[in-house]
Amino acid sequence: MADPRLVANRRSDEPARVLVVDDHPINRQLLQAYLAAVDCSVLTAGTGTAALEIFAQQHPDLVLLDVDMPGLDGFEVCRRMKSTPEGRLVPVVMITALNQVEDRVIALEAGADDFMSKPVERSELVARTRSALRLKATYDSLESAERVIYALAAAVEAKDSYTEAHTQRVGLSSRRLGERVGLPESELDALLRGGMIHDIGKIGIPDAILQKPGLLTAKEQREMQRHPELGERIARPLGSATDLLPIIRHHHEAYDGSGYPDGLRGEEIPLAARIVSVCDGFDALTSTRPYRPGRSQREAVEILERGRGRQWDPDLVDAFVDGLRSKDRTGVA
Repeated sequence: MADPRLVANRRSDEPARVLVVDDHPINRQLLQAYLAAVDCSVLTAGTGTAALEIFAQQHPDLVLLDVDMPGLDGFEVCRRMKSTPEGRLVPVVMITALNQVEDRVIALEAGADDFMSKPVERSELVARTRSALRLKATYDSLESAERVIYALAAAVEAKDSYTEAHTQRVGLSSRRLGERVGLPESELDALLRGGMIHDIGKIGIPDAILQKPGLLTAKEQREMQRHPELGERIARPLGSATDLLPIIRHHHEAYDGSGYPDGLRGEEIPLAARIVSVCDGFDALTSTRPYRPGRSQREAVEILERGRGRQWDPDLVDAFVDGLRSKDRTGVA
């Protein structure tokens, strides 16, 4: 998800920003003149280092990047841009006099989205630029939709002071547990995002049930148990949330098959949902609720361990508890 602080720096009526990177001033001026036919503002950089600084500060919508530059070459600049959260969805077009297949393979591996050969033709540059900016606008619309989803998740917490920051804590602890069990970075990102919106379906549950100071009746419990399915329906239209849907739907499944909504058991339950379930359970146990005070960490750990193989994945419980104990010993999770 794009950082909302970055999005806040851009006005909706502001033209797209194109960053032109080339160590030759004449080439930069030529490309800037060609881009006068496109509704955009042009930023320029003469070195890879300067390009990275402008990229971090100005957040362009498209980068036209020369390959053969002194110092940081275009391949390395592209690699660094694409490695940042805000750079993943920014199109990078490599402009090069190199036409060997292996050069293009290196560019693709660095994250380049398109190529142009020197000398650049004006009509081709304009067409490629407009195409890339349309693609970026599509990405941005998805990111905007995702921000709406996160705003709804925050609205769920705002309903109830007892659960304030609960989902943020669950997201962060889920990511840490995912790291502990060796998941790759892409899955860690999904754990963080999924943990933060796992309870979004509660937006459709009446406040009288969410904030009830006592135990729920059987009818109220059934109503509360609708929230994973409601959450999945809310998030499903969001294309960038595909990997979050199993977390939202299945975070209340139980390892022994007694959970909801689908009664999955064991490894039938998606791993990400099993991870969030452990972290969600611990945070719920240690948080004060209208119907009970929060338990101590020691008490919560005892409950998790009693629930190994019944409510929660036993291996994940062990990894979670080991992480807590490691943090207690070293101060680092």
